[in-house]
Amino acid sequence: MNLPVSPSWAHLNLSQSADSAQLAAHFKASGVRDVECLFADVTGYPRGKLMPAASFAAGSELRICQAIPMQCVTGEYSYDPIFPDSDPDVRLVPDLATLKPAPWASVARYVAVHDCVEMDGSLCDFAPRSVLKQVVARYQALGLQPVVAPEIEFYLTAAMTDPAQPLTAPQGRGGRPEVGQSAFSMNALNELAPFWDAFHAAIDTLGIRTDTWLHEVGPSQYEINLLHGDPVAVADQAFLFKTAAREIALQHGLNAVFMAKPLAGEAGSSMHLHQSVVDAQGRNVFSQADGSASEAFLHYIGGLQAYTPDLMLIYAPTVNSYRRYVAGSQAPTNVQWGYDNRTAGLRVPVSAPAARRVENRLAGADANPYLAMAATLASGLAGMQERLQPTAPVQGNGYHQARGLPSTFSTAHDQMAHSAHAPRLLGARFVQAYLAVKGLEHQSYLAEVSAWERRFLLPQV
Repeated sequence: MNLPVSPSWAHLNLSQSADSAQLAAHFKASGVRDVECLFADVTGYPRGKLMPAASFAAGSELRICQAIPMQCVTGEYSYDPIFPDSDPDVRLVPDLATLKPAPWASVARYVAVHDCVEMDGSLCDFAPRSVLKQVVARYQALGLQPVVAPEIEFYLTAAMTDPAQPLTAPQGRGGRPEVGQSAFSMNALNELAPFWDAFHAAIDTLGIRTDTWLHEVGPSQYEINLLHGDPVAVADQAFLFKTAAREIALQHGLNAVFMAKPLAGEAGSSMHLHQSVVDAQGRNVFSQADGSASEAFLHYIGGLQAYTPDLMLIYAPTVNSYRRYVAGSQAPTNVQWGYDNRTAGLRVPVSAPAARRVENRLAGADANPYLAMAATLASGLAGMQERLQPTAPVQGNGYHQARGLPSTFSTAHDQMAHSAHAPRLLGARFVQAYLAVKGLEHQSYLAEVSAWERRFLLPQV
């Protein structure tokens, strides 16, 4: 893969087998001291090591504990038998196509996304990027290529110093915080212009390909759409997008918040996933030669309907995630599908035949982009291979249909744990490890005494 980095050394046209002397010379001439060797853990949080730039250019081996990709949000680790007691290493292997200047660093530094690779050369089953790569490989073995485009929503909030207090909107250029309900407002989008200027520059530096930017319904809530492309490359961009948003926000005294429901009574944040499949000639297999929908398109939707309930814990990975699914809020409560219908979990936008696609509206902004893409693509492929038939497209209000999806973390965890399909779709070792991690996080949540309990139980029981 070519290395599309900053203009100062784009002429090097380095590849995955890049000449180390060229890279070392560039780092030295640019004063680059270190490289952030990153990968996304199970939550989608960046983990890794800081490596001297000269060592990175020389191809020095880098290792990390195999368990790190499965670190809980609490910092704990599961003792499920799937994780070896010996706590072995995996190698971190860079994807040089992702090597870019780190726009958040205070000194000249680069960043690169890495794969977690076992000592025998196989991809680590516990790493989210591995799971997605293995799903994409199933398509490629059939001469197919999936295409994905995510829409990512998030809030910008004032700095949070006390986690016990609610998040608040930041002060804008007018000196006051937003009150919300400013969907698609250009004035509201410009309220925090210094942040947006810096963030736009950051994602340009990282090579993140975006389409439209807009203000959403909630106070200081925004949506940015990434352009469609290869799922692994797009997931890398989504991962770096969220990382950059947090880093640049902190530099401006803000928090970039990707929780699914960060503010009670306000809109939740999603990560809608548009998806299609092309053949070896680049033709969209969801459309026939005459422009009508193909059987493969319907089978793909049938797979999403059949297997999404078992994989709900991927799309909604925390207890907070399930607060987003509120009827009438454009957050789906079922896997009904419909044409240009935002009340359904699966929406088919109006498009030309070459752009026919389905939009999976279930994933929250808190979902790991690698895993959410893997789940939806694995389900759709299984539907095509098994020739599953979808229900009739929903007409009118999809919220009037039966829910059909787990409505709480516990029910989603139980459904995945008892699923015969999740292991074959995402890998048995990964599913066992994922369930163990999510179960441990839930135990931590249950041990917490909440503000609701103090507010109502303290004075009355």
